[in-house]
Amino acid sequence: MDKKLKREKLKMWKENLKKLEAELVSIMVKKGEAAQEGDLSENAAYTMASEDAETYRVQIEQVNKIIQDLEKGDK
Repeated sequence: MDKKLKREKLKMWKENLKKLEAELVSIMVKKGEAAQEGDLSENAAYTMASEDAETYRVQIEQVNKIIQDLEKGDK
């Protein structure tokens, strides 16, 4: 792969990673706020935030893998 293209892809994926991480932080704040509302077994906001957080964690893991694979190509 062309070095310039690889740098552009790395930059794009790292920016995506930052956005995903920021969104995960926001979701965790919402989860914490929802947890303060009481009974978690009947708390839809808490359940939704937990599911969203897991989705973002998986996406972050996938993006990290892509970044690692691109960086391995530099060596």
